[in-house]
Amino acid sequence: MKDGTAGIRYPWQTPPAEGEAIEVAYGVLWMRLPLPMKLDHVNIYALDDGDSWTVIDTGFDSRKSRAIWQKLLDGPLAGKPVGRVIVTHHHPDHVGLAGWFQTEHGASLWTTRTAWLFARMLQLDEQAVPRQETLDFYRSCGMDEAIFKQRASERPFNFADMVAPMPLGFKRIKQGDVVRIGGRDWDVHIGNGHAPEHATFWSRDDHLVLSGDQILPSISSNIGVYATEPEADPVADWLEACERLSQYARDDQLILGGHKLPFTGAPLRMRQLIDNHHGALERLKAFLDQPKTAGECFPPLFKRTIDEGAYGLALVEALAHLNHLYQVGEVSRTMREDGAFLWQRIT
Repeated sequence: MKDGTAGIRYPWQTPPAEGEAIEVAYGVLWMRLPLPMKLDHVNIYALDDGDSWTVIDTGFDSRKSRAIWQKLLDGPLAGKPVGRVIVTHHHPDHVGLAGWFQTEHGASLWTTRTAWLFARMLQLDEQAVPRQETLDFYRSCGMDEAIFKQRASERPFNFADMVAPMPLGFKRIKQGDVVRIGGRDWDVHIGNGHAPEHATFWSRDDHLVLSGDQILPSISSNIGVYATEPEADPVADWLEACERLSQYARDDQLILGGHKLPFTGAPLRMRQLIDNHHGALERLKAFLDQPKTAGECFPPLFKRTIDEGAYGLALVEALAHLNHLYQVGEVSRTMREDGAFLWQRIT
C-alpha cells in the first residue's frame, strides 16, 4: 500500500446521461439510474463476458427503471444478454431489479448470503402501517413528536414497493473468493457497517475496484441502527472493515462506487472515511455532558440542519454512534418515562 499522499481525482467530471454509458476501462461500462430521493442516482456497471454481460447492481424496481434498462440493453449493451447480476449489498437501490433480471432475462444472481437473505426477507415483509415494535423503537430514539405522529399513520418504507420479487436460488460469494468477470480475476473482500456482508471486488489484472457503497468519494455511507437489531454496533463494523480494506488500496486504482463519480486516490479516501467517524464520535462524546436522546444529537454529528426528508437516516446514524460509545463504555444509557433512552458521557 502506498502512503496515500496523492489527492483524490475524478477522471470523468460528467456522469453518463440517462440510457447511455461511459466505457471506464476495456469492456467496463458505467451507467446510472435515477432515485427519487436527495441522493438522486445509483451507479451501475456492465462488464463484457464475451457472449453476455455481467451487471453490477441494478437500481430500484420501477416502470421508469425498467424502461431505462431497456434503452441500455438495446443501446450500449448492444442487444447482448445479461447472463449474471452481481449485487454488492441488499439495499433496494442495488438489488431492486435483480429478481426481474432472473425472471425476465434468465440471469443468475450472485451475492453474499447475508445480502440475499436480508433482501428476500424484507421483500416479503410488506406492511401497511408500522408495527408496534417499530413505533417503540422510534420512541426509544426520542423521535420528533410531529414526525412520529406522521409516521405512525402512514405506509412505511417497504422493500416490496421498490424491489422486484426474488425467486429462490442464488450463487453465494464470500471473503477470499476469486471471481472471473469481464475477462479479469477479482478478489472478493467483504465490508460491513453500511450493510452487512457487503461485497467489494479488487481486480488482479489491472487497477479497477468495484466498491459498491463501501468506498464512496465526497459522501460518507449511511451507518444506521434499526428496529430489527436495536443493539447493533455498525460503527465498529465500519471502522474494522475500512482498516482492513485499506491494506489493499493503491493510489492508481480506479474506484467504481455505487454513487457519485469514479475516482482515484483510494488510500487517502480510506483514511478520510475512518477519521470522519472517529471525529464524529469525539464530538458526540463532548456533546453528551448532559443527558440527550438520539434525536437531540444531530448537531455534533452532522453540523448542518437536518430536514424532514433526511430525518430518518440522521436518526438511525445518531443511534449507531451512541450505541458504539455505549458498548465501549464511554457513555451511560437510562430510559426516560416516555420510553426514550437518555445518553450521557461517563466522566
